Amino acid sequence: MESGAYGASLAGGAFDFMSFIKQPQTIVRILSWLFSIVVFATITGEGYVNPPQEKDTKCMFNGNDSACGFGVGIGILAFLACVIFIVLDAYFPQISNAKERKNIVTGDLVFSGVWTLFWFICFCVLANQWSHTTDTAAISADAARAVVAFSFFSIVTWALLTTFAYTRYRQGVSDIDQGYTDPANDYSTPYPSTSAYPPYPTSGPEGYQQSPFTPQNQEQPAPYQPPSY
Repeated sequence: MESGAYGASLAGGAFDFMSFIKQPQTIVRILSWLFSIVVFATITGEGYVNPPQEKDTKCMFNGNDSACGFGVGIGILAFLACVIFIVLDAYFPQISNAKERKNIVTGDLVFSGVWTLFWFICFCVLANQWSHTTDTAAISADAARAVVAFSFFSIVTWALLTTFAYTRYRQGVSDIDQGYTDPANDYSTPYPSTSAYPPYPTSGPEGYQQSPFTPQNQEQPAPYQPPSY
């Protein structure tokens, strides 16, 4: 199939599920989705403990509830974003409008870049708070280490997604510069020009004939005669 704009084939082809799953971008997207589940589900399930001396639950990362809340928020939003972008990636080849493709790729690029930064901040915060945690008697240390580790893995996967999106964006700009025509903006008519038709005759036996009802061919009215009495 011919190459289209922004790294996808021209619209109209059948969706190939196996080819879609084997794409590097799809694989990394699914990994990012899984890593986000590990982070927010682990914090939600095991991240809050109840110390013996206190009746309120505390975050296992040095009792800092903000650290746990930040990790849960970043993980849930990353989870939802991965689902949305996976659907858009599957639908992307069916989009014929180059402007819509550009908007999707630009959104993917911006979001992936921002979430790479957020995961880096999340990793630094969680790792720092865990290093200052002293009371680990009621804390699942394996769960805390898993959250820190998968936060770091998320930095890598989202950085790769940013790279893929940037590559698609550059490819789309290059395709436009090389003369890609957006089918939605192609107003060229499929009909032949008027020069393909013979001119309409204006003289000769088949040409335009003067109307027989012209003033010179009409009979002159008789002069008015008054009646005789």
